[in-house]
Amino acid sequence: MGNKNTGKKYNEDFKKMIVDLYLTGSSAKVLSDEYGVSEVTIYAWVKKYSPIQTENGSSITADEIAKMKKQMLRLQEENEILKKGYGHIREKVETTELINMIEDLQDQHPVQTMCEVLGVPKSTYYQSFHKIESKRESVNNQLKKRILEIYEESKKRYGAPKIHRMLEKEGYLVSLKRVQRLMAELGIRSIVNKKFRPQASKGEVVERENILNQDFTTTTINEKWVTDITYINTLRDGWCYLASVLDLHSKKIVGYSFGRNMTTGLIRAALENAYQTQNPSEGLVLHSDLGSQYTSEEFQKDCESKKIIQSFSKKGCPYDNACIESFHAILKKEEVNHVTYIDFKTANLALFQYIEGWYNRKRIHSGIGYLTPQDVEDSIRRAS
Repeated sequence: MGNKNTGKKYNEDFKKMIVDLYLTGSSAKVLSDEYGVSEVTIYAWVKKYSPIQTENGSSITADEIAKMKKQMLRLQEENEILKKGYGHIREKVETTELINMIEDLQDQHPVQTMCEVLGVPKSTYYQSFHKIESKRESVNNQLKKRILEIYEESKKRYGAPKIHRMLEKEGYLVSLKRVQRLMAELGIRSIVNKKFRPQASKGEVVERENILNQDFTTTTINEKWVTDITYINTLRDGWCYLASVLDLHSKKIVGYSFGRNMTTGLIRAALENAYQTQNPSEGLVLHSDLGSQYTSEEFQKDCESKKIIQSFSKKGCPYDNACIESFHAILKKEEVNHVTYIDFKTANLALFQYIEGWYNRKRIHSGIGYLTPQDVEDSIRRAS
């Protein structure tokens, strides 16, 4: 077994091939003579690359064992470095953060191992799950607080759907059912209260053209308006009257007038307020019922001078002017039916606060994507 080509280098594949030949029956002497490798080197390669049978039936070579030992030493060294570094920052890391991380990684690593590595007692980790309910209670308490605030800001007018929408806008991740349940726990609900409404006397009514014909669709603001009169009671001044003009596109009350008497002057004032505020183009459709004020010659002249096209409900058909009647119903349910107005002046102030301060600018409407009427109008004006 002399020295042969002692300075020559061999690649791994060559070495392993020599070992395979040796293991399949070729002697070291034959291999040495044939491939120019010393027998000592061949035996060293055999020792290094020959597989060793393990207890579980698998095999591993001495070379692989050496590599594994080297890797383990490397990992031990890295682990020591990480432990020393982790020791400096551990005080700054909340246990709850580590528990959350263990929970997130439990499908990838054993919980016990992660607890040991991160220095979290296993009992602490499992006990943390008993605190989940209290955490949810804390979130519920925060939600209840905000729900009450929104409810009071709406003067108790909002129910669960609108409060849910407001919470979503503010970034809360909460379901409608949860809002309903929390409101039930708080003992609050939207105020809905119906009261008697006196009916106007009915005289001879002449049919007029119904241009709107229950087509409430629109493409922009100041395209179709609807108008009507409703009754408001006061202690000192008795029944007073509110004439309103609503834009079908934005649902905004674009004009209104409040008076002690239900006269043509009242609805003319409401229309004038709307016209001055909105400055609509020619061809605007204004729909009303067949009340004597709306069919009066004075009101017709006002519409003609403003290039407004009048449209009238059919006799005995309440659905033709449903949108403005819906507004007056909301006004009664959310405001009027919950207040006793001393006189005309106090009622006038309350209606101003409701229409201008609440309904137009703060109250979200499901029919316009849970926006406010003013939001819709502003977005259209900005785009034009």
